[in-house]
Amino acid sequence: MTKEDFKPDTRYTLTWRDESGRAKPLNLYVYRVYDKFMVARETSGGGLLRRIGYENVERIVHEHAVAPAERFFIPGAVLDEKTWRDRAEMQLYSSAPGRGK
Repeated sequence: MTKEDFKPDTRYTLTWRDESGRAKPLNLYVYRVYDKFMVARETSGGGLLRRIGYENVERIVHEHAVAPAERFFIPGAVLDEKTWRDRAEMQLYSSAPGRGK
């Protein structure tokens, strides 16, 4: 997969290879797309923010654009490329307008 296969503020269901090399299903909300990786939140499971390299994604099963009223927001500094150069995941809570979070 490449950068062109993904868009910000979109939910994806995909198959990816984890750190141990096993293929797993993954549900994501993509915040930012960079040249070598994307920053996304797991929407199933622990809800971690992750840096996901495009080479680890095997295929996209489902793609759904998120309406502006339904988007999750995180401070821009947390999503910057330089913040993610030396980390693979981060625990952070986000807010969603109209959801009371």
